[in-house]
Amino acid sequence: MTSLESVTSLVWGHAALTLVVDVSPDGPVALRMLSAGIAPHPPRATQPLVEVLVAGEGRAQVSQRFSETAIGRRLVYAGSAQRRDGAWRELTVELRDERTGLTAELLVRSPEGVSACQVRTRLTNHGAAPVRLLGLTSFAAGFGATPVADLDLVRADSEWLGESRWTRHPLRDAVPDLNLGLHGQDARGRVALTSQGTWSTGAHLPTGGLVDRVGGPAWLWQVEHNGPWRWEVGERRGGAYVALLGPTDIDHQWAQWLAPGESFTSVPVSVAVSADGLDGAVAALTAHRRALLRPHPDRSALPVVFNDYMNTLAGDPTTAKLLPLIDAAADAGAEVFCVDAGWYDNDANWWDSVGEWQPSQTRFPRGIEEVLARIRAHGMLPGLWLEPEVIGVRSPMADKLPPEAFLQRGGVRVVEHGRYHLDLRHPRAVAHLDEVVDRLVEQLGVGYFKLDYNIDPGAGTDLDADSAGAGLLGHNRAHLAWLDRLLDRHPDLILENCASGAMRMDYAVLSRMQLQSTSDQQDFLRYPPIAVAAPMSVLPEQSASWAYPQPDMTPEELAYTMCTGMLGRLYLSGHLDHMSPEQRASVRAAVRTHQAIRADLAAAVPLWPLGLPRWDDPWLSLALRTGNTTYLAVWRRGGATAPATLALPHLRGRDVRIDVLYPRDLPAWRLDWAAGSLTVTPTGAEPAARLIKITEG
Repeated sequence: MTSLESVTSLVWGHAALTLVVDVSPDGPVALRMLSAGIAPHPPRATQPLVEVLVAGEGRAQVSQRFSETAIGRRLVYAGSAQRRDGAWRELTVELRDERTGLTAELLVRSPEGVSACQVRTRLTNHGAAPVRLLGLTSFAAGFGATPVADLDLVRADSEWLGESRWTRHPLRDAVPDLNLGLHGQDARGRVALTSQGTWSTGAHLPTGGLVDRVGGPAWLWQVEHNGPWRWEVGERRGGAYVALLGPTDIDHQWAQWLAPGESFTSVPVSVAVSADGLDGAVAALTAHRRALLRPHPDRSALPVVFNDYMNTLAGDPTTAKLLPLIDAAADAGAEVFCVDAGWYDNDANWWDSVGEWQPSQTRFPRGIEEVLARIRAHGMLPGLWLEPEVIGVRSPMADKLPPEAFLQRGGVRVVEHGRYHLDLRHPRAVAHLDEVVDRLVEQLGVGYFKLDYNIDPGAGTDLDADSAGAGLLGHNRAHLAWLDRLLDRHPDLILENCASGAMRMDYAVLSRMQLQSTSDQQDFLRYPPIAVAAPMSVLPEQSASWAYPQPDMTPEELAYTMCTGMLGRLYLSGHLDHMSPEQRASVRAAVRTHQAIRADLAAAVPLWPLGLPRWDDPWLSLALRTGNTTYLAVWRRGGATAPATLALPHLRGRDVRIDVLYPRDLPAWRLDWAAGSLTVTPTGAEPAARLIKITEG
């Protein structure tokens, strides 16, 4: 730890990131600066570095904010330490509260060369009495260098079939100018987004940001938790502040006793910073996400996945239906074939009977092995759909496992939509899931699992927990530990993260799993805004957006749906076995085009030439930039008649070559390049899309 003598500020970081903490005793310990590289120091910060809410202490000023808690205001600097762990730089800042004996350690880590960091807080009770903890920030800081009037708030709402709906509005639209200086007090309101239960992205995304629209600096953050979270933005007299948290008492029925000597660690969050606006912050957070990922062969292979569910077999697979579909998928170029829901049940009413995960004998008269062998014979990797965390109320496993292996409230097992929910804190629940996965991998040769998650059990479990929220947090963390052990045993196994599409799309699970289903949306015309928005919160190489061509589609419609999946993990479905030779050729061309560019996508940075997409925009566009190449996908939706002009300022003043990669056999669009902008003029009037490659020089 550093000496405390004459210390007034703590400076830490590397060439791409600078962090300055005020630690002098004449004000709160606070983050003065978090910037990309070296920048002028802003005025002294007033937002405490750590906010701690406990019963018996509360807030220093009444509100429902996590700003200016009584303990947060009192915390004083107690030392710091720095170290290196491979490519990561790490900092620990220790604070203490003399009155309660609580110590808080802010744990910061940043990958070398990336203007982003991951942060969490560890709170330890060094006092003589137990403490009832009601909330603890992972990150709390002021954005005081920019006037609130110049700030934009970037946030996203989400729901089933309508994921990742981003907006960017002036912060003043939600935080009024109250003339705080006249009143001599900080405001009490805030913009607070929360997620309840285990669908961490079921209502809002844990990603958000503040952007200085005048000067350019931007922060972009994400809460990395597979359960409840909260982020808030508000105004203090010193400017805007940000607070990022996991579960809290006021939002999530979460409270935790800390006995003397006990510690609690908050959920991790990450913050990216840029001097170049939102695009720069997105680039920094994209690089940071790649540093967070668990090493896995899939990160370089990025195989094309065919899944039989979406607009195709829809949970009713049989040998007779699958074999011709497998042949057609292989002919199209798929490298993984995943048999989706229904493979484990002997009738069509399987929803509330899942849990044993034994292959059906009626669906596969000669065994599912025949189907999996056909997949392997084509050189594809066999996959299965699995929903491991639930047990149907009619499942034999519902009575084979003890009641303590399930989430409970008041001694009663939680039931949601005909399912019980396993509690992965219990060893019998974990042993059951380990047996299922190991059997399917080792006996059937499954190399890919689509791990779905279609219920939300609510506040949690009060069995062996200080509160329902504390029980849920324990389960959330046990779920992550189970995933880690699973991949330790089967390091080549590919795991897809799905939760009714993208209802649990967070970097607690995505740092471990290899790809993310971005939606359950079945309307190919409504899917593009979801696919375009996905790289704001998920790496392009993990964003699996469905492309589901059908025999009744026109050539333009087929190209439209194929383009939806091509600037991410191409996630293929559709009745390929019923298509004409010309239609199959178009699908095959799309797959080959994607395979030719996918290695570039794993190093690319996303850009939005038309701005962040809105749900009903007539034109949509996503660009991925890597090296001297920019890949550009453009969709013209129904009703759009005028040309669209796409802004690509990073190419202004450059000589460029523009090529249409897909489709190449449909009427050409007119493409006009001028001063860093591409104007596209389609032919015809129906919905259409193109994938374009722009090469500098």
